[in-house]
Amino acid sequence: DVQLQASGGGLVQAGGSLRLSCLASGFSFDDYAVGWFRQAPGKEREAVACIDKKDNVTYVVDSMRGRFTIAADSAKNMVYLQMNSLIPEDTAVYYCAADLAGRKIVAGVPYDYWGQGTLVTVSS
Repeated sequence: DVQLQASGGGLVQAGGSLRLSCLASGFSFDDYAVGWFRQAPGKEREAVACIDKKDNVTYVVDSMRGRFTIAADSAKNMVYLQMNSLIPEDTAVYYCAADLAGRKIVAGVPYDYWGQGTLVTVSS
């Protein structure tokens, strides 16, 4: 079974940084892309970033590029989302997800497999 477990959320002041972690199991990074999505209170879920080792692609949504980076450690089955220069608008529940078709995220299409979310709160 494909399983994903996100962690690392918390409360941070604006301008601060957080690193989210996603522990993946039940699949190989050689086959599945792993992405991060987020959902802010009262808003729709939106794509954040993805990493697809199969196609050697990393992708970060334009509005977050330069502040957020995504990386994977295949040996540890971990995917990380490093978030810097956080702003209150980044407050959301962040989810990691996996899919065979990693490029879906570019079109904002949700992935097939999801973990539980981790809450990030950025105070002003």
